[in-house]
Amino acid sequence: MTTLIIGGTHGIGRAVAQMLPQDNHIHIISRNGDDNPVAGATYHELDVLTDDLPDIDEVAQIVYCPGSINLRPVQSLKVEDFRADYEINVIGAVRTIQKYYRTIKKQDGASIVLFSTVAVQQGMPFHTSVAAAKGAVEGFARSLAAEMAPLVRVNCIAPTMTDTPLASGILKNEKARENIAERHPLKRILDAEEVASMTVYLLSPAARGITGQVMGIDAGMGSLKL
Repeated sequence: MTTLIIGGTHGIGRAVAQMLPQDNHIHIISRNGDDNPVAGATYHELDVLTDDLPDIDEVAQIVYCPGSINLRPVQSLKVEDFRADYEINVIGAVRTIQKYYRTIKKQDGASIVLFSTVAVQQGMPFHTSVAAAKGAVEGFARSLAAEMAPLVRVNCIAPTMTDTPLASGILKNEKARENIAERHPLKRILDAEEVASMTVYLLSPAARGITGQVMGIDAGMGSLKL
């Protein structure tokens, strides 16, 4: 099984690479190198928005991890900010899937996992740009799941705040972490490994009946009010 992870050098993507079965052939695309590479993985250092994507034989699974956390009042955001968030969250995924579309359709057990955010469902202040982009990801995932069925399963994971390098500017000290955790019914922030575990499950044969879904991992925030 050949698995392609976009954004696999840090956070959730790296955790996915570490959790995949050892017989997987893992390819990781990232703009940055990895000082501690995952054993056995093949790395491609490039930008999915501007560079040519590599030819990889028999890609059967795609995990698209890049995202953005651009939390500011709407009046302080420029149109270019919305465009940049849309580019990295949506257009990068589109370019990746179009590149490997014919290949992945030929593989047994093919699966794609994308990422959204609880802010699409919940509605949170200062999330207009990222929620708009991730809302597009959810719509793209559902439509793509319908288009690629029954050959390829496509699902989306919508986590809440997760302790990754991308979130380090928000989880900047213990007080900030406590305040954010307190907003959740389960009173906690996610770690990359638990989101990665859901990702690996959705890729696996155990999830062969699941497609077109947006799976919330949000410590209860998206559906509970306490």
